[in-house]
Amino acid sequence: MQDLGSGKTTERPVRLGGALVTIVEPHKGHEVAYNRWYERDHFYAGCMIGAWNISGARFVATKDLKALRYPADSPVIPDPTSGSYLALYWVLAGGFGQWMQWGSAQVQWLHEHDRMFEEREHIHTLMYKFRTEFEEPDGVPVELALDHRSPYVVVVIGEPTAGTSLDDVDAWFRDQPLLGVVGAELTAIPLPSDAAAGVKADSAENRFCQLWFVDADLPATWDDTFGPLGRRFAEAGLGEFVLVAPFRATVPGTDQYTDQLW
Repeated sequence: MQDLGSGKTTERPVRLGGALVTIVEPHKGHEVAYNRWYERDHFYAGCMIGAWNISGARFVATKDLKALRYPADSPVIPDPTSGSYLALYWVLAGGFGQWMQWGSAQVQWLHEHDRMFEEREHIHTLMYKFRTEFEEPDGVPVELALDHRSPYVVVVIGEPTAGTSLDDVDAWFRDQPLLGVVGAELTAIPLPSDAAAGVKADSAENRFCQLWFVDADLPATWDDTFGPLGRRFAEAGLGEFVLVAPFRATVPGTDQYTDQLW
C-alpha cells in the first residue's frame, strides 16, 4: 500500500485520461421528465456503469446564469437561452479508448431497448482528452473535481490565434489568479463514426476546453473573474473565447431548477 501522506501520492496512480462533455436542451414542457430520466436512468446506464468511468456530475444553467454567457453569437451554443443541462464524466487514463467503444455500443443498446428520451436536443457533445490542470499547491486534484461537488462550474472554450500554442495559453492562465478550486483543460477527440443519432459534434480542431470548478458565490464574483476574462485573453493576443458559460450543480433526486431554465 502506497503511503498517501498529507497530500498527493508520490506516483499519483489514479490519473484522469479524458472526459465526456455533453450539453443538452430539453424541449419546453418536457424539462421535468427529461431531468428525471437522465438522473435516474441515463446518467448511470449511459455512462457510469462503464468500466474506466471514475466519476460523473450534472449541472444546470438557470436563466440568471445564462444571462452571464458570452459571446452572444457563440458557435458552440448559438441560442444563448439553450443548452440548459451539462453532464461531465471522468475517464481513467489508460482505458479511454475502451470506454469510448463501450459507450457507443451501450447507447445503441439503450436505443434498441427504448431507454432513450426523444424530447431533447444535443447542443454540444464531445469526447475530450485531458491536457493539464490548474490547482493550488496541495489543493483539490483534478481527478477529484467532480466528487468535490463544487456548486458551480464554468465552461470556457477558446480558439488560439495562428502561431499561438496551447503551451502559450497554459502559461497565460498560470499567470492569472486561480479561477476556481481546480481547473481542467481538455482537447477534443472526434466522435466515433457510430456515435448515437442526434449527437452534434463540434468540428473545430484547434479549440481547447477548460472546466473551472468554483466554490465561491459565482454570480457575486463574476464581474471580477470570468466576466472580463475573454477581453483580457484577447488583449493578450492569444486568441478568443467562443464560449464562456456558467452552470450550477443539480440536486439529485429533486426537480430543483427545472422551473428556472428560461
